[in-house]
Amino acid sequence: MMPTATTTQTSQHSEVMLNMTASASSPRTQRIPALDFSKGTLVLLMVLYHWVNYFTQLPSRYYDYLRFLTPSFIFLAGFMISHVYLSKYVAADPRLTKRLFTRGLKLIAVFIALNLARNLVVPILGTGGTVQHIPSLANLFSVFVSGDFPVLGGKLISFSILVPISYLLMLSGVLMVPYRHYRYTFHVACIVCLLFIVSLGLLGVRSYNLEFITFGLLGVFVGFMPITAITGLRKHPYGLAIAYLCYVIAITVWSVPFPLLVVGVSLTLIVIYLVGTGGNPAGDIRNEVILLGKYSLFGYISQIVILQILSVGSRRFDLGFAWLTVSFFTAFSLTIMSVEAIDRARTRFGAVERLYKAIFA
Repeated sequence: MMPTATTTQTSQHSEVMLNMTASASSPRTQRIPALDFSKGTLVLLMVLYHWVNYFTQLPSRYYDYLRFLTPSFIFLAGFMISHVYLSKYVAADPRLTKRLFTRGLKLIAVFIALNLARNLVVPILGTGGTVQHIPSLANLFSVFVSGDFPVLGGKLISFSILVPISYLLMLSGVLMVPYRHYRYTFHVACIVCLLFIVSLGLLGVRSYNLEFITFGLLGVFVGFMPITAITGLRKHPYGLAIAYLCYVIAITVWSVPFPLLVVGVSLTLIVIYLVGTGGNPAGDIRNEVILLGKYSLFGYISQIVILQILSVGSRRFDLGFAWLTVSFFTAFSLTIMSVEAIDRARTRFGAVERLYKAIFA
């Protein structure tokens, strides 16, 4: 007797749900040291990137070689959604949708609160006055839609990476609903975003937030793959080296259009991840980088606060060229110390633990 269409669809649906349930009970729920190492390395590279912004005036062309940083963070956020979150929750569990969407809303709130505090505190430290500025609709559009961050109150918007990460989390929370029934939901969403990017490019328009969200969805896609597919690339070091050299030559010639940025993010993260899988597991430096990776968002926020305070001092006092070197190593050290401090405080003080989870969990 031939099965009916309804029976076949029910069987397929059951198979999808069974695979999702199996994924949720897999052993991937534990932290991956190499993944934390990758995030920690990006935090340290971000210190360099932001330090250059605050203390030097290099031609914009030099920033092309660090352009991979922001999308790499967002790519890893997407990777964690599929590789970590879907290992802790059954896809049909409504708590997963709620957690992703709520965390995205929290990051938007943190972004707004930090910038309000910044526009009040930093001008007071630097000039002795406050900034009174009401953002225009055009500026709000640039911040929350296009991602082409404007100047508000004489100061650039800070902590900008929190906006696309929050959008990615909220979008993923919404997509979890159809994903319960169609396992390629995130793949389709990624393709749709890529088509929008191409369409906007043909019109001469660019949306950075859309590009960053697409990087996050690419991360989700990669997160569905077995981790051995990445670690297996360790067998091809020369191939990776040649590919990266070609990428550097390409961005030197053509700058960093979106397709090249995809290549750069992929290659950079592969190299960093593979470095994180090697070395001495008990090494102090490696463990310090891994700790930074566990607190990557906190480390990102703290380094910007630290650099802004240091930059205020440099504007008020002419400390000369030596201050450049001192400021970099000070920012580098204080970022690490801030992460160590929050890690210890979470262990010793229940209030700090609850506050941290309320903001970042």
